[in-house]
Amino acid sequence: MNLSFETKLADKYTSSSQKIRVLTEDWVDRQVYCPNCGYLDIDKYKNNKPVADFFCSNCREDYELKSKKDSVGTKIVDGAYKTMIERLQSTNNPNFFLLNYDLRDFSVLNFFVIPKHFFVPDIIEKRKALSQTARRAGWIGCNILLKSIPESGKIFYIKNGKTEEKDRVLKSWQKTLFLREEKEIATKGWLLDIMRCVESLGKKEFVLDDIYTFEKELSKLHPENKHIKDKMRQQLQILRDKGYLEFVGRGVYRTK
Repeated sequence: MNLSFETKLADKYTSSSQKIRVLTEDWVDRQVYCPNCGYLDIDKYKNNKPVADFFCSNCREDYELKSKKDSVGTKIVDGAYKTMIERLQSTNNPNFFLLNYDLRDFSVLNFFVIPKHFFVPDIIEKRKALSQTARRAGWIGCNILLKSIPESGKIFYIKNGKTEEKDRVLKSWQKTLFLREEKEIATKGWLLDIMRCVESLGKKEFVLDDIYTFEKELSKLHPENKHIKDKMRQQLQILRDKGYLEFVGRGVYRTK
């Protein structure tokens, strides 16, 4: 991948935000392949589509592009909170591309995709309403909390200026597609919580007691559930059955 922007494309614009939009959209249009099917040509929608910026003409996956300068950070500023929550319930919710760029040399630092099946209400932060003196008084925006998304839900094409192998990107995407089968948001939220817990252990093999150390944390997240350990075991079994984890035996699990 060529990590540099075609800066001459932005010469006719005076607004910094317009320049960045043109440069980042052009880069994605030229350089990015579809993480779902591997098709080499991601296309930009000709008109402003309400929920997406790009699509794959081969498998019809939609993608929305967000850009940030300097660092990825812990959250992404997004649009209206109400609209975002409604989108989570819809069938046309797009996947998210996040492009992190360096303004000093107009190049890409990080670029990754967050599959739409990782989006649940818990990762959406409601911002304060705009003041009564604002042009859009009372409007409420939202942030996407990157820190609440499992690392398996951030599939990097480029990380710290280094390009990842295409086969690895495609494999990482396929690994979590089973989440699309779960239509109940609350149930999916539990699976994502356990995936985060497993990742935070930072080891290839773990036992049930390792996961049980998150009991208090999960109890706060799910106060309505009075059988946390039972629920944790259930989610581990689902992740095992879906091929996300491997059951070694005697309460021992292995990540793949």
